[in-house]
Amino acid sequence: MLPRKTIHGVTVNRLLASLPKNEYQRLLPGLKSITLTFGEVLYEPGDTIKHVYFPNDSIVSLLAAMSERSTLEVGMVGNEGMAGLPIFMGVNVSRTRALVQGSGSAMRMTAAAVRHEASRLGALHRLLHRYSHSLLTQASQSSACNRFHSVDARLARWLLMTSDRLGLEEFRLTQEFMSNMLGVRREGVNKAAGALQKDKLIRYSRGTITILDRRRLVASSCDCYAIIKAESDEYLN
Repeated sequence: MLPRKTIHGVTVNRLLASLPKNEYQRLLPGLKSITLTFGEVLYEPGDTIKHVYFPNDSIVSLLAAMSERSTLEVGMVGNEGMAGLPIFMGVNVSRTRALVQGSGSAMRMTAAAVRHEASRLGALHRLLHRYSHSLLTQASQSSACNRFHSVDARLARWLLMTSDRLGLEEFRLTQEFMSNMLGVRREGVNKAAGALQKDKLIRYSRGTITILDRRRLVASSCDCYAIIKAESDEYLN
């Protein structure tokens, strides 16, 4: 799993925790601790981005919506990053749906405050530059994965990425949610999850996924997982 940065036993956002103390203290008055709820939509395509979110122990999925019911995950943001990255790039409008995939806490900040701090060209500016590359790597690798790899391997990759960002081996996920994330029908997700469960890599019961054998689940995943994980681990080092 990705390392979890904790302070006094509380999981904190790793990007924020990587800032020098003086820069973090300057940001602190503008950071608000909030709770993100599973299934909550932070913004839709076309919405003005008024706030950005730094997940602590929550996950935000970035979805490309092709129609009202057809979506595909193009990015996953956990405690390694920030949801609302277009603000840093000078874009005020979201082109994706930002959907809470894993409940938990996050730090929220106004878009204006992030733009102002990033304009100082300090540590936050440098970190967001590197995070932009990390998220781009994730999006491009996931796109290739969705085109060329089997549903079983894609599901294994996605479950591992979710586990990494939550820091948990057990988490809530429904077949419908996984279907929307992977862009396949529920029957396909059900078959893939059944195969992983039959091999005793996971347990899936009543909307809860439990990873039983991480090592073998990694082996069942495609190389895309290792590439995405390496990029996520490296940019904060």
